[in-house]
Amino acid sequence: MSNDPIFTAPAGLPRLLELMRRLRDPDTGCPWDIDQTFATIAPYTIEEAYEVADAIENGSIDDLKGELGDLLLQVVFHAQIAQDQGDFTFHDVAEAIAQKMIDRHPHVFGDAADRSAGAQRAAWEDQKAAERADKGEARTLDGVALGLPALLRAHKLQKRLARVGFDWDNTDDVIAKIAEEAGELAQARDQLSADAIEDEMGDLLFALANLARHLGVEPEAALRRTNAKVTARFAAVEDALAAAGRHPADATLGEMEALWQAAKRR
Repeated sequence: MSNDPIFTAPAGLPRLLELMRRLRDPDTGCPWDIDQTFATIAPYTIEEAYEVADAIENGSIDDLKGELGDLLLQVVFHAQIAQDQGDFTFHDVAEAIAQKMIDRHPHVFGDAADRSAGAQRAAWEDQKAAERADKGEARTLDGVALGLPALLRAHKLQKRLARVGFDWDNTDDVIAKIAEEAGELAQARDQLSADAIEDEMGDLLFALANLARHLGVEPEAALRRTNAKVTARFAAVEDALAAAGRHPADATLGEMEALWQAAKRR
C-alpha cells in the first residue's frame, strides 16, 4: 500500500490527478467512474457550481473550501475523460486558461499603457469578441451558453444586444414594456391558451431581467435574495403557529398573512 501512487504522489493537485486516473483505469478502476461521459457528469458540475455559490452566500469559509474542492474534482473528471479519449489533458486546460488570462490583461502582462477600469473592460470585451470570431461565432448572440439558467442567460443576451445599440434609452421605456407584457399575459390568461400564457410569461420575465440590467442589478442575485427572504419569513410563520400547537394547513390565509407581516416588520 505504501508504494501505491495515490499515497506517494505529491500532495494537492498531483495527488488528485493521480487519483482520478486510477478511478478511470479500465482494468482496476471504479465501474461507475469508468462509465461516465461528459454528458453524464455535466449535471454534477452544474450542481457543484451552485453549491460553491451557496457556501459564499452563507459566509462559511470551511464550506467554501470543501465546495471548491468538489468543483475542482469536476474539472479533473472532465479532463481525465478527455485524456482517455486522446483529446486533451488537464495541463492543456490549465495552460489554455492561463494564456487566455494573459491575452485579456494586456495592461498587466503586455505593454498597454491605459490601466483605467474603463479601458480594461473595453480590452476584455475586445479580446472576448476576437476569441468568439476565432471560433466562428459571427453573430451578436453566438456563444451565450445554452446551459445557463434562463434568467442569467436573458441578462447576458441583453448585455450583448446593448453593446450593438439594440437597447432601450431609459428605464421608463423598460417599465412601459413590462406593463405592455403584463397586459398581454393577462389577455393570454383570459383566452386560456397554455402556449400563449407560457410565451407571454417568458416575454414578461425577459423584460424584468432587462429592467434589472438597466438598474445595475443582477437578476439572479436579486431573486436569490428574495428566495432567502421568503424562506426566513415563512419559517417565522411556521414557528409562530407551532408555538400554538398548529400547522400552516390548520391556519387561514388571513392568519398566515398577519404572521407574515409581523415577521416582515422584524
